[in-house]
Amino acid sequence: MKMVNVTATGKAIMFLVVAAACIAAASGEAVVEYVSAVGDPGMKRDGLRVAFEGWNFCNEVGEEAPGMGSPRAADCFDLNTTYREEWDSPDHEVVHLVSEQDNKLGAAGDENVDLFAVRKELYLGRKCEVRDTPSPWYFWMVMLKNGNFDTSSGLCPSDGHRVGPFPPESRFPCFAKGKCMNQALLFHNYTSLVDDATALRGSFYGTYDLDADLSRGIDNISYYSVTWEKELGSETGWKFHHYLRTSDKYPWLMLYLRSDAARGLSGGYHYSGRGMTKIIPESPDFMVRLRLEIKQGGGPNSQFYLMDIGSCWKNNGEPCNGDVLTDVTRYSEMIINPETESWCTPKKLAGCPPYHTLPDGRRIHRNDTARFPYGAYHMYCGPGNAEHMEEPNNRCDQYSNPQAQEIMQILPHSAWGAYGYPTRKGEGWVGDPRTWELDVGGLSQALYFYQDPGTKPVRRRWTSLDVGTEVYVSANRVAEWTLSEFDIIVPKSLAKQE
Repeated sequence: MKMVNVTATGKAIMFLVVAAACIAAASGEAVVEYVSAVGDPGMKRDGLRVAFEGWNFCNEVGEEAPGMGSPRAADCFDLNTTYREEWDSPDHEVVHLVSEQDNKLGAAGDENVDLFAVRKELYLGRKCEVRDTPSPWYFWMVMLKNGNFDTSSGLCPSDGHRVGPFPPESRFPCFAKGKCMNQALLFHNYTSLVDDATALRGSFYGTYDLDADLSRGIDNISYYSVTWEKELGSETGWKFHHYLRTSDKYPWLMLYLRSDAARGLSGGYHYSGRGMTKIIPESPDFMVRLRLEIKQGGGPNSQFYLMDIGSCWKNNGEPCNGDVLTDVTRYSEMIINPETESWCTPKKLAGCPPYHTLPDGRRIHRNDTARFPYGAYHMYCGPGNAEHMEEPNNRCDQYSNPQAQEIMQILPHSAWGAYGYPTRKGEGWVGDPRTWELDVGGLSQALYFYQDPGTKPVRRRWTSLDVGTEVYVSANRVAEWTLSEFDIIVPKSLAKQE
């Protein structure tokens, strides 16, 4: 798919779908119908469903922040509208479905805080559930993650294997033993009517600095906020404004807005959760539409993901089942920060996938220096538990997920133009807001992912899709962006499989 004009997006999609249907009908082929895979297509529904989750370095809770409860929260409401004849105007009422008491629930006594967060997310899901076809859906998910890792804590497994404390390593920031992996303070402005009842607005915000006084400003401390706003009756729907600030103590932070599987496992998480995606998209046939405006990039180490997709399957191609020793999280991420360089070069083949696949299916091996598009890749790393990886290779960090992981990070390059992705550095960056039409299904089918030799090719089903940034180990950096109009388009036939 190509990128289309911002003001013509809806018409362009309709034209493409109708044109494809006409061509198929004329040739006698079956017409493929497409539908939205998300519960809230294009983020237009007045009755918003949005939730919050906080993760430590290895995608667990570890320890709840004082007075905050478990780091799961939700803002879900219905908008009741009646017409008042005496005022000659509609009268709106925001009816919240999740209370402050619900959001402050925390583990009691010796209760396992990681497992409590799982149960809390399911509980909030029941409060927010929207019944739909082919299945219910729940909420958009704001994900916040702290990259600090206290190696003396023994909290993070190594590729799923429990390990004890080990000496500090320079690659893992931690300002104080026993103190650096905390969850953030979370504050919540519940969605309400604003601007003379012509708009709706709400927010999550906070800091990792537990002794901070936000009334004195946010200079020299970590800070995050996600504010959602919608003009009533607006065709553009909800706009999610994100702000993320790192600090000396918390130099590695991540903030994303995710559309996770409505039920079951999602990317990077080995428990069943709740999300917005009611039909799981499958390669090669799905696309993503979104509007993104980046206002501040977050510095040279900000890995800003135009599109980050996550899934999970075992190295033998079998679906994940929660066994962290054999499950593998798989990620594909398009980084659009123009300052991000390629770590895949003819002299550093370990940072490249074994081969690159062209849109027509032909493969180019990474040893083919005349044809392999090294600049299209930031880096590739394989699962720590893979037994048959081609040499040379890099293994992914073994601690930052609860199980082994595989990561494919790509950069703007002409190699991805056929899929609607940026082809040059700077496209879609600060000062260049765009509406994107991304053939994520086609690209994700073409990308290399490890699988044991002789095993049946896996069905690539993507349970998490998100947009946001990972500011990697750089203090006092600010990233700011607005996301809107997010949608996932899939064949209608997929709905029958859910």
